[in-house]
Amino acid sequence: MDALKLIAAESVKNEIPEFGIGDTIKIGVNIREGDKERVQYFEGTVIARKGSGVAETFTVRRISYGVGVERVFPIHSPNVKDITIIRKGHVRRAKLYYLRDRVGKAAKVKEQIK
Repeated sequence: MDALKLIAAESVKNEIPEFGIGDTIKIGVNIREGDKERVQYFEGTVIARKGSGVAETFTVRRISYGVGVERVFPIHSPNVKDITIIRKGHVRRAKLYYLRDRVGKAAKVKEQIK
């Protein structure tokens, strides 16, 4: 088991910003189309974080043309180029799955006041 942890430690990124559930973030994802590569940005609210170490993932939800879109990103993936925090959210839950049933302003997360 320790050998697996040593191999996994090489893949861990160190420059990940501190973000939590309810935060609105912008993720730059590397997209390969044939032999070309480009960075596509996905902006939304973090509704879940799961796992630990190399296997840690987070789920981001946004509304695109009236349809809810969720993507799960591995934090330490080489395809995740950058993560930018747009705004901090104030929540009292570990998972925000209840936002799936809400529409319009009810689906918003309050901003954290500093």
